[in-house]
Amino acid sequence: MIVAVSLFLLGGRMLFSFLLDQLLYAGPVIEEAGRGEQDSFSVNQLPDGFSAAEDVDEGNLNGNVPDIRADLSHLHSRYAILTDLESGASLSGYNAQKRIYPASLTKIMTAVLAVENTGDIEEVIMVPGDFFPELYAEDASMAGFLPGERARLRDLLYGILLPSGAECCMTFAYRIAGTEEAFVEMMNRKAEELGLDNTHFCNATGLHDPDHYSTVEDLAVLLRYALQSETFREAFTGSRYSTLPSEQHPDGFTFVSTMFQYMDSVEVPGGRILGGKTGYTEEAGQCLASLAEVNGREYILVTAQAPGSHTTEQFHILDAVDVYSQIGEQGTGNFG
Repeated sequence: MIVAVSLFLLGGRMLFSFLLDQLLYAGPVIEEAGRGEQDSFSVNQLPDGFSAAEDVDEGNLNGNVPDIRADLSHLHSRYAILTDLESGASLSGYNAQKRIYPASLTKIMTAVLAVENTGDIEEVIMVPGDFFPELYAEDASMAGFLPGERARLRDLLYGILLPSGAECCMTFAYRIAGTEEAFVEMMNRKAEELGLDNTHFCNATGLHDPDHYSTVEDLAVLLRYALQSETFREAFTGSRYSTLPSEQHPDGFTFVSTMFQYMDSVEVPGGRILGGKTGYTEEAGQCLASLAEVNGREYILVTAQAPGSHTTEQFHILDAVDVYSQIGEQGTGNFG
């Protein structure tokens, strides 16, 4: 009798979790995938799109890929991929090659171009005012810089990756390419160079556009590439940051990571979550690209289209803790 009651209660909780996902999820799927299937990746072969990782070859993979697997099929997120940072091998995937709206995960590419096209990261420039009315109208996420404010480029880079500041993206776009349109051309050229065959950008911020898309697999390739830059990595793994004083902000101001601000602890079994970039639009759902060190090895997890919004439970972060905990519970893993 006790066993029967326990099973009944467990089934009720599972049904409630499923219904909650369905009620909260608001974003349409670009390519209808249902709940999908766990993707199968060979640990000795890079999937399409990973060939741009210059330091990865077949010989390197054969001796240095952890024998780690994670169940991604039960996550809140409808799309997910787990990648080993060192080798670039995909360890687990779920609808990983299907198109999604990337929302503010777009800003990873914006930050990459910002770093690669900046000679002196300590240079102070003026934040243009032209684009603010449009950003306000779109209700874009902002870091807190004001039109005409003088800001250090390093501050603007952190403003992209921690509070997801659209004005920081646009300032770099104008500085580097003159217009957002010209900057977007650079973004798409870079995507082509990296072999991101299922990615197309229409803007520098991730604001919704039906023709602005990617895949979690492509975004994992992009993040792995980005993390090769120490400047990018330092900002990506930051939790909070204070800007230089300016006329508009005499004491400077501080912003925090849109991921870390929702986390009581970064610890997971065997390690910790090092950094992450969140994204959200109504069409994209909750998205997250994160980095963690578990049992002495670093992993990238990219998830997309979790239900909810800024005001609900942060399901994409719960998914990250789930997956990294699965890795930790497997120990160090064998290498094949």
